Amino acid sequence: METLQNFIGGRWEEAVGEDVVAVVNPATEEAFAHFRASNADDVDRAVAAAGAAQPEWAALTVAHRVERIHAWADTIAAHADELAELECREMGKPVGIGRTFIAGAVAGLKAAADQALTYPFSETVTGPGPAGERTDIVRHPLGVTAVITPWNFPVVMVLGALGPLLAAGNTVVVKPSERSPVSTVRLLELAASAGLPAGVLNLILGDGRTGAALAEHEEVRLVHFTGSVGAGRAVGAATGHRLSRSVLELGGKDAVVIDAGVDPVATARAVAFGAFINTGQICTSMERVYVHERIADEFTEALVTAAGTFTIGDGLDPATMLGPLVDARQRETVRRHVENAVSKGATVRAGGAVPERPGYFYPATVLTGVDDTMLVMTEETFGPVAPVTVVPSFEEGLTRAAASRYGLAATVYTDDPDHIAAAARLPVGVVWVNQWQGGGPERLYEPARDSGMGATGARAAYDAATRPAAVHVAATTPAGSL
Repeated sequence: METLQNFIGGRWEEAVGEDVVAVVNPATEEAFAHFRASNADDVDRAVAAAGAAQPEWAALTVAHRVERIHAWADTIAAHADELAELECREMGKPVGIGRTFIAGAVAGLKAAADQALTYPFSETVTGPGPAGERTDIVRHPLGVTAVITPWNFPVVMVLGALGPLLAAGNTVVVKPSERSPVSTVRLLELAASAGLPAGVLNLILGDGRTGAALAEHEEVRLVHFTGSVGAGRAVGAATGHRLSRSVLELGGKDAVVIDAGVDPVATARAVAFGAFINTGQICTSMERVYVHERIADEFTEALVTAAGTFTIGDGLDPATMLGPLVDARQRETVRRHVENAVSKGATVRAGGAVPERPGYFYPATVLTGVDDTMLVMTEETFGPVAPVTVVPSFEEGLTRAAASRYGLAATVYTDDPDHIAAAARLPVGVVWVNQWQGGGPERLYEPARDSGMGATGARAAYDAATRPAAVHVAATTPAGSL
């Protein structure tokens, strides 16, 4: 069984914490790696290493930092197959799907780093005035930052956060989920081999207590956290208490609203992908479906057919479309939500039962006859379940979509320009129209409601990663006086 270690100041070392955590392959239910959970002393050492490395890293030119990040990105790209297989073993994602997401994340890392080349780290905002005076704005790196990532996209979420933080001159301590740390360990090995200086990027392994110690550390100036609402509230409270920053991307209960004029069969296939890919374990998975009554029957039949194409199996098998859920606890959440809906009158049109086989599998499931008293319509399911609600109008669909305590993203299928304009007013961070997961590196958003806080993407990510200071320069020094 593989033993995982922390990466602190360019060296691999075992944590001093006493608790041992196993990493389990969810397709086989067998442990294949383990590590000691880091305690506050481990966190102190990692933060100290990042702090020691930060001045020298910040002293490099922006172009030099971007060059180092690109070298790491190229190394990751060369090992994408290996990383995808590690993700499959630790959290179940099919290798082909994982490879695709990793390729996108590498491209995103490069694009985010490249934005540093045009970001105004220094600019004159007023002047020169009549006497030659001016005001400059200089943006300084924050110092030591932390990235705490979830288990559903181990590689992608790390890379998505790091580009602006590193390119702006910060150093980072990464804490991955205890459920899926193996691929992140490999990322740090690749960073070292690509020549990223020691201490610029550090890794600590552990559970929620480790994450709390990192979020509460006095020397961490920003925490970039992706995870549950409850944990996110704790991170926000910890950073707020010491007047530091946090960027929080939390849970979602994303809606999809389907207008009467779209192709119901093609749209059903798109919704199946958005609801079931990665076994529904995506923060922006389609978890509530509102379809116009004029096409509801045809759409639902096509969705049921599409669900049947998501074959269950070990993600190492190229034929697998639907890998396991990450663990028994997550599968129990999915099962409980479906059974709650059925007990209140919902109809299972596809899936809906735990298969009798090893592994934490659950089939692609379609429910109809759902209402807002059911958990599957109000709480984050994070599994391969598509609950379908028939609505009499597009406007009713938007109203229902907006009625949630979450506000991460939403998807709308319509060809009506007025309906597109109306969809843009949904209280969410991202609205996709006719293409789920669309957009490029210029995208800028902030989650709404319980889905988080802190704008991210494009320039906003650099604004969060830097501290602005105004420098007022007079034309001449004052004359001396007797």
